[in-house]
Amino acid sequence: MKKLIALLTVAGFLTFGMANTAFAQNEQKADNSAEQTEETVAAPEEAPAEQAVLMEDPDEAPQQGLHYVLKEKYIQGGALWMTPVLICLILGLALVIERIFYLNLASVNSDKLLKKVEDAIKTGGVEKAKELCRDTKGPLASVFYQGLDRYNEGLDSVEKSVESYGAVQMGRLETNLSWIALFLALAPSLGFLGTVVGMVQAFDDIERAGDISPTIVAGGMKVALLTTVFGLITAIILQIFYNYILSKIDSIVNDMENATISFMDILVKNKNN
Repeated sequence: MKKLIALLTVAGFLTFGMANTAFAQNEQKADNSAEQTEETVAAPEEAPAEQAVLMEDPDEAPQQGLHYVLKEKYIQGGALWMTPVLICLILGLALVIERIFYLNLASVNSDKLLKKVEDAIKTGGVEKAKELCRDTKGPLASVFYQGLDRYNEGLDSVEKSVESYGAVQMGRLETNLSWIALFLALAPSLGFLGTVVGMVQAFDDIERAGDISPTIVAGGMKVALLTTVFGLITAIILQIFYNYILSKIDSIVNDMENATISFMDILVKNKNN
């Protein structure tokens, strides 16, 4: 019974305290609202000034990212001329990525492969060397396989087969390079074409206005030159990758030529033995 009375007493004190606190908070809120209302009525002209200051604060202004800037310039340049340049960039980069992957897979350690072929010929003969080349990826292993496949016909036949199939593999290394070169040349050409058309439109605007206004001239020239800028950027990007691909192909071709000479030496040495 005493515990029940004590609990009721504590609950009563807590309820009374919370009620007083809530009542005090309500009175304080009411007073604050009244003061804010009086300040608003007393100084109605200060609020717009403060809002103007907040709007003009450069620190709180949202900063645009690079993709927003590119999007804005793309729209200013005109979708009719900017879209073909963008298509040239996308298709050119797609072909570049495909060539880079292919050339990286085509690159092998020629010295290591020659050592394996020589060991296979010594231990298991030509058939084992052919099986090794068949299971090895890359154009060099394919050239070796074609030569070993005509080993019984004589070394002259092997040499001709290696040269012929080596030319085929070199042609495969250069696949799609002509298309990359096309997009490389087409992108700046389309950009220049868009610039010329934009300049003609700018002069038409000047003619309709009847006055050479700096605003009309500057605006028209800026829009016209944007296509050239994007075309040149596309050409620079594709040119860098194009030269890299050419250097990679030259490296692979030189390595293949040196490896085929060593390959023929191995066959001659094992033929005499």
